Amino acid sequence: MPPFENLQFDPETFSGTVRLFPLPNLVMFPHVLQPLHIFEPRYCEMFEAALAGDQFIAMALLAPGWEMDYEGRPPVYPTVCLGKIATHVRLPDGRYNLLLAGMARVRLEQELTSDTLYRQATARLCVERYPASLEDHKQELTQQLLTAFRRVLPETTEALGPLSHLLHQGISLNVLTDIVAYTLDFDVQTKAELLAECDICVRAQKLLNSLGARQGAAHVPFPPDFSCN
Repeated sequence: MPPFENLQFDPETFSGTVRLFPLPNLVMFPHVLQPLHIFEPRYCEMFEAALAGDQFIAMALLAPGWEMDYEGRPPVYPTVCLGKIATHVRLPDGRYNLLLAGMARVRLEQELTSDTLYRQATARLCVERYPASLEDHKQELTQQLLTAFRRVLPETTEALGPLSHLLHQGISLNVLTDIVAYTLDFDVQTKAELLAECDICVRAQKLLNSLGARQGAAHVPFPPDFSCN
């Protein structure tokens, strides 16, 4: 990932209120960058408010059945990814292209009533953990997941180039699980479950089980294409 120096997450900067950006087909994770194209008025307002404030936007996944109430407040999965604006470009017609950097898992608590076009909610930061009983096996689990991940990636410069430096830098297990979950083409339900899983070793084992059954699995482009609201 590009080394954006201002993107280290400080929990003290989190107010406990999030601006929600719900999409039907995108699950974002911490430790990744997501290109976004924003054009709906409510989300342009949301972006401008974020830019003028803490620069945080919470990427949420719409729950099944959202099609009946997209313009309203359809339900979303309760675990979301808090992202921070890394860079942006305002287009002449008022739309925006931006890169959002995943910062942390956040659990929604209550949606707020407000006079903004976009949705807001109170939320709390999720605490990630390693089971003490598996601490001695963390490095072994990291290596197993790294090996399995490399095995399913296609041998092309396009796919491996942006990852090669990162994967050779002694990557931690929590970062690796998020990159694997984000990069590979799992269905959104599976990705939502991986985002909600705060036990890092359980998350890694779920990925290993999936990768073991997916030799030659399909993948999404890395870096990914822009996602539109």
